[in-house]
Amino acid sequence: MLTYLARRILATLPVILVVALVVFLLLRLTPGDPAAIIAGDQATPEQLAAIRAALGLDQPLSTQFVGWIGRLLHGDLGVSLISKVPVLQMVGQRLEPSLSLAVLTILVAVAVAVPLGTLAAWRQGGWVDRITMSVSVLGFSVPVFVVGYLWILLFAIEWKLLPVQGFKSLADGFWPFLQRMILPVATLSLVYIALIARITRTSVIEVLGEDYVRTARAKGISERAVLFRHALRNAAVPIVTVIGIGIALLISGVVVTESVFNLPGIGRLTVEAVLARDYPVIQAVILLTSFVYVAVNLVIDLAYTALDPRIRY
Repeated sequence: MLTYLARRILATLPVILVVALVVFLLLRLTPGDPAAIIAGDQATPEQLAAIRAALGLDQPLSTQFVGWIGRLLHGDLGVSLISKVPVLQMVGQRLEPSLSLAVLTILVAVAVAVPLGTLAAWRQGGWVDRITMSVSVLGFSVPVFVVGYLWILLFAIEWKLLPVQGFKSLADGFWPFLQRMILPVATLSLVYIALIARITRTSVIEVLGEDYVRTARAKGISERAVLFRHALRNAAVPIVTVIGIGIALLISGVVVTESVFNLPGIGRLTVEAVLARDYPVIQAVILLTSFVYVAVNLVIDLAYTALDPRIRY
C-alpha cells in the first residue's frame, strides 16, 4: 500500500507540470493584453511598454515560464496584476465560502442520495423508486442558476424566511452562517443528489440479484441487514467513485452558485480574474483545481481497498 501511495504521489507531479504549462501558454496566446487593462484606454504606447517590462511580459515565453515555475516551487504564487495583492492572500480570503459550500453540498447530497437510491433499488418499481427517478431527471434537467433564483423567489422574497444573498463567516456565529448557506447548498446539492441516487440505485439493484444476497435471505437474515450490510457495502465502489467525481465537478457548479448568491468565494474570484486577464490569479486557481482533482482521485483509489478486500495494489 505504501509503495502504491508513493507511486501515485510521484505520478501527480508530471500531471501538475503539464497542467501548469498548458495554462501558462493558453493565457498568454489568447487575445488580450493585461497591460492595456491596467493602463486604461488612454494609455500611450510608451506607458504600455513600461508596464509590460515591469510585469516581465516583454520577455520570451520560455523565460517567463521558467521564472514562474521557480517562484512557484518556493511557494510564491505571484501578485495580482490588478489589485497588487499577493495571490496566496487573495485565495486564502476567498477559501472559506467555497469550502463551506462544497463540503456542505457533498454532505447533504450523500446523506440524502445514498439512502434514497438504496430504498429505490429495494422497492424497484414502487412509489419511492418513481419519486427518486423523477428527482434525478429534474436535477439533471434544470440549470443550477434557475433553481437558485427559484429558491430566492420563494424562501427569501415571498416567504422572507432566509436572507437573499451574502455570506457570514462561521466565526460570526453558527446560525448566521447557516442561514446564508441553506439556499446555496439546496441549489447545488440537487444535481449531486440526482447523480449519486441514480448510481446508488443501479449498483444496489445489480447486487441484489447476486447469489450471496439470496443466500443471506435464505438464512433468515433481516431485510435491513441484507440491504445495508450486504447489498450496499458490495455496491459501494461505484458509489464512492461517483461521489469523488461529484466532488471534482463541484468546482464548476460553485462558480455559478456563488454568482447567483453573491458569495465571495473562489468561483467569483476566478470569473473576476478571467475578465481582467489577471494571469497570476487564474494560474493559481487552475493549479489549485488540478490539485483537488488529483487528490480526490488518489483518495478514491485508496478507499477501494477499504471497501472491497479483493482489490489490492
